[in-house]
Amino acid sequence: MDEKSDVESWLRNEGARLLRKIGLKTGDRVVDFGCGLGHYSIPAAQVVGKEGKVFAVDEDEEVLNRLRLYIEKQRIINIETIQTTVELKINLAPESVDIVLAFDVLHYMEKRNKLYAEFQRLLKKEGMLSVYPKHHKTDAPLRNLAQLSLKEIIKEIEKANFSLQNKFYERLIHDDNYDRGYILNFRPAIKNRK
Repeated sequence: MDEKSDVESWLRNEGARLLRKIGLKTGDRVVDFGCGLGHYSIPAAQVVGKEGKVFAVDEDEEVLNRLRLYIEKQRIINIETIQTTVELKINLAPESVDIVLAFDVLHYMEKRNKLYAEFQRLLKKEGMLSVYPKHHKTDAPLRNLAQLSLKEIIKEIEKANFSLQNKFYERLIHDDNYDRGYILNFRPAIKNRK
């Protein structure tokens, strides 16, 4: 399959199918952290429906502008774009989000503990952090995850007061093509929340 048809297929139905499988549902409020061009934000908006909301968060103004043009053209009304900064503060109320997606983004982050703390702040007590940790030691190693195994990434997130609930090995979109990788779902460790 060429990359254009991969993305089109993903946005049309495959992305929504995968996101339902990992736990998104109608009415959820979702943060797609490091959203890029919206390859996960757009299917998430399909899943959560008009009762839900997707906050597409990225620091790159250019990709956010491209995503804004796409959602305007497609008349998608339940995605709000948010530009973040290196401080990793997302302008949303505490405990206001059902699910945070951190897909193919952790390898860019040097201060991941600060990021996990921000996810803790945003998530409702029964919320979920869903991570696709691409570029770890055995999956095209790159940047800040290159020396970490999947097991070490899980331990790192658990040390940040999350509890692993399940993991899936799935076919999903990476950049503009299909790939296979692990998706890790965590719950906030309620006893450690402030």
